[in-house]
Amino acid sequence: MQPILPFTAALAALGAGSPAFSAQPAKPVNFVVIYLDDMGYGDLTITGATGYRTPNLDRMAKKGVFFSHYYSPQAVCSASRAGLLTGCYPNRVGFAGALDHTAKIGINSEEMTIAEVLKKKGYATAAFGKWHLGCQTQFLPTHNGFDEYFGIPYSHDMSPNHPTSKNYYPPLPLIEGDKVVATNPDNSQFTTQFTERAVHFIQQHKTDPFFLYLAHPLPHVPLAVSDKFKGKSQQGLYGDVMMEIDWSVGQVMDVLEEMKIENNTLVIFTSDNGPWLNYGNHAGSAGGLREGKGTSFEGGQRVPCLMYWKGVIPEGIVCNKLVSGIDILPTLAGIAGAPLPERRIDGVNIIELMKGNMDANPRKSFLYYYRKNSLEAVSNGNWKLVFPHPGRTYEGFAPGKDGMPGPVNENFNSDGGLYDLRRDPGERYNVKETYPEIVADLEKIAADAREDLGDDLTKNLGKNRREPGNLN
Repeated sequence: MQPILPFTAALAALGAGSPAFSAQPAKPVNFVVIYLDDMGYGDLTITGATGYRTPNLDRMAKKGVFFSHYYSPQAVCSASRAGLLTGCYPNRVGFAGALDHTAKIGINSEEMTIAEVLKKKGYATAAFGKWHLGCQTQFLPTHNGFDEYFGIPYSHDMSPNHPTSKNYYPPLPLIEGDKVVATNPDNSQFTTQFTERAVHFIQQHKTDPFFLYLAHPLPHVPLAVSDKFKGKSQQGLYGDVMMEIDWSVGQVMDVLEEMKIENNTLVIFTSDNGPWLNYGNHAGSAGGLREGKGTSFEGGQRVPCLMYWKGVIPEGIVCNKLVSGIDILPTLAGIAGAPLPERRIDGVNIIELMKGNMDANPRKSFLYYYRKNSLEAVSNGNWKLVFPHPGRTYEGFAPGKDGMPGPVNENFNSDGGLYDLRRDPGERYNVKETYPEIVADLEKIAADAREDLGDDLTKNLGKNRREPGNLN
């Protein structure tokens, strides 16, 4: 098993940390959220990537904070994005899995997205890239708080050339606003096109407060890269793709500097879930964590998260506190002075951690839900209790190669267990019998969650789940 990188040492090599800043700019704060698709924990230079480098993300880490215990809201595309944009556990707002072209559901108009929260404070808003919260018109970004949208409505493997389900999917639409402007677009141009739109949006709104959601469809398969990065890495096409994504981050960072708005812009970089491991050399690395996408083990939901805000976030720090994508909405709302949604959310404001206060502990626990509504694990940050559950495993199979997937066991039954994430982030050593008092504490968290959100594993419906939007 690949060892987990000692992050503090890695960032120390990039640049020593500096004291926490407390001053905030007088101008309204802009927000840029860069969301990747299927990037694993080990896919950056600072987390152990080999065969290519990510210098712009290294720069972001050197000048900002790396959250080493950041968790995507869920280990699959649509659910993860629903959690990010609503500040809720995805199952609270009726999301599970990955919606395709046949879905008659999407984000409920009664739920407030980050964009809708910030619109109340006069923000310009844009989404470029992959949406995946419903492909019907009423579910698209421009009907849910975004002024502009240019991108694809779901994953780009959901097209006629899907590697294992050819001709099941219709032509992949490329959408501007809420109109289809092309079909089966060239995915080798995705990173460049969406980056160019993002840069132009920033230039247009340099004097206005703005929220930019740059949701790259890559490095999800099928991989593709523009000519400027083709063959540039020693890790084949996957490394080339990651180098181009790193270039994209550099373009965003550079335009913020050129527009002289670095001091009042927060940039967040992370991924929707872990790597799709059975795609072999076309998949990312979980960095030694267990399993990958589609599982509630660490490799499925623990992904890198970098944040940069010049003059506010201290330089070159590592935060090992528990945080999640559902915390981004309340944090941005708090910074902007915007009211939170009236409907209940699950995220917490993590601004104190961002500003270097490592004594703060805003998130006390995290719930690992998967499938329709199965509570598969709970954690308090140091300890993780995994419940017996049916699921997926990549272990025991040779992965695929060059864009074709290898086999996966979708009928794996986990026996569960208690894992000390401080000593055993790879979840290899079950210490449930050794620490019954820890188990009891985590069981209490789980009991409260089942009462609130339900749990299919224990046949509990929960009291506070909400329905997704349904096609009119």
